[in-house]
Amino acid sequence: MTETVEKLAPLILQRADPHIYRHSDGYYYFTASVPQYDRIEIRRATTIAGLAEAEPKDVWTKPDSGPYSELLWAPELHFNEGAWYVYFAAAPSREIKDDLFQHRMYCVRNQNANPLEGEWEFMGQIDTGIDTFCLDATTFTHKGQLYYLWAQKDKEIRGNSNLYIAPMKNPWTIAGKPVMLSKPEYDWEIERFWVNEGPSVVKRNGKIFITYSASGTGIEYAMGLLWADENADLLDPASWTKSKEPVLQSCLEHGIYGPGHNSFTVSEDGEGVMLVYHARTYTEIIGDPLWNPDRHTFVKPLRWDENGMPIFGRPSVA
Repeated sequence: MTETVEKLAPLILQRADPHIYRHSDGYYYFTASVPQYDRIEIRRATTIAGLAEAEPKDVWTKPDSGPYSELLWAPELHFNEGAWYVYFAAAPSREIKDDLFQHRMYCVRNQNANPLEGEWEFMGQIDTGIDTFCLDATTFTHKGQLYYLWAQKDKEIRGNSNLYIAPMKNPWTIAGKPVMLSKPEYDWEIERFWVNEGPSVVKRNGKIFITYSASGTGIEYAMGLLWADENADLLDPASWTKSKEPVLQSCLEHGIYGPGHNSFTVSEDGEGVMLVYHARTYTEIIGDPLWNPDRHTFVKPLRWDENGMPIFGRPSVA
């Protein structure tokens, strides 16, 4: 007897790099890259499905000029140390220099209980000590320490970006020297572009897992996985194991292409983990895939094997 599977439909259309966070107030909060790359929007709902119809609110808009006035990418909303923070990357222009855009990382803060209300304060650039193209920051707390996790170019390493981690002094300041955890090296990480980006963290079964995305942003885009023991030194690269194979990639059978730049959220019963990611539903892209607006937000349950490892399955089915 063949098991029937539920084919997934997008949760939200034309929202790439999606991030969903469930707060202690009972609301799910959603933000993502908008196709115009010109602003940060947030919406909230009491259910994940409800996010699709929730009214988005623009909470921060790029200035007309300056170092962070173009191409706002991959915002993430976090509640750190009693306040709301959105971490994002932006560039001074759309100019390509040394084969890359000129993004740096920034954050804004809101101390209101509801991030759709109150004022957002620009907290400045998050300086990693490395003055190169960087993006896709996320944060997580482990054993009382706040960590910053992101993607950045190393001029001595081939490719667009590697993954780095550092402890934080406060939610807008790095406290220590960046530690590289992963670089593009396997065939599936270097299709069209050599890329490791879009890290996200989930803790489960005595382990800390970092997902990330690799290669170009078309059909080749795929997700990888790092993991470490929860008691290991997270700032020691030797603590981390890297999967040699992708854990989520295009599903040609059901027409879901280029899954990646994911986040994790909590299921509505509070017990499960939900995988949030973007993907396209066609491959006939004219021009650079970066400017194609049809990367849609998908959500599906994350499953686990008998060894406590995550099972991502296919992007096309729940």
